[in-house]
Amino acid sequence: MPVVRTKKKCCKSSTRCKKCPVVWHRLAKQGYAERQDKRTFEVTGKVDKKSFKAARAR
Repeated sequence: MPVVRTKKKCCKSSTRCKKCPVVWHRLAKQGYAERQDKRTFEVTGKVDKKSFKAARAR
């Protein structure tokens, strides 16, 4: 499965970016990814658009 390496820190933009660590932490809690390291997440399944949009919301 693909591995995503996030940024060091959240940039706090209005819609969070796709590499934001907060987004991937939320997706990991929902079961779409597994945390390997502090900044590295492995995607376990296909993330649907609705869940990804909800994770990016402020």
